[in-house]
Amino acid sequence: MSYDKVTKVHSQIIIGTKQALKAMNNGEISEVYIAGDADRNITQKVVSLASELDIPCEWVDSMEKLGAACGIEVGASTVAIKR
Repeated sequence: MSYDKVTKVHSQIIIGTKQALKAMNNGEISEVYIAGDADRNITQKVVSLASELDIPCEWVDSMEKLGAACGIEVGASTVAIKR
């Protein structure tokens, strides 16, 4: 279900933790998807900031599937949806 949403809004996504954090701080993000199999040390920053900024944060099971939903050939730990 979450993968479908990422696929549908392909032109409005930001892929990657660093880029997502920057866009979140700039107020550009409406929601965030995080892969459950990603390194927690990396994704925890996104989870914390999302909580602080009241941005909905949804967990998905696989980096590989999240990357595929974004149209990239590698896994994605974090994907943010622009407002």
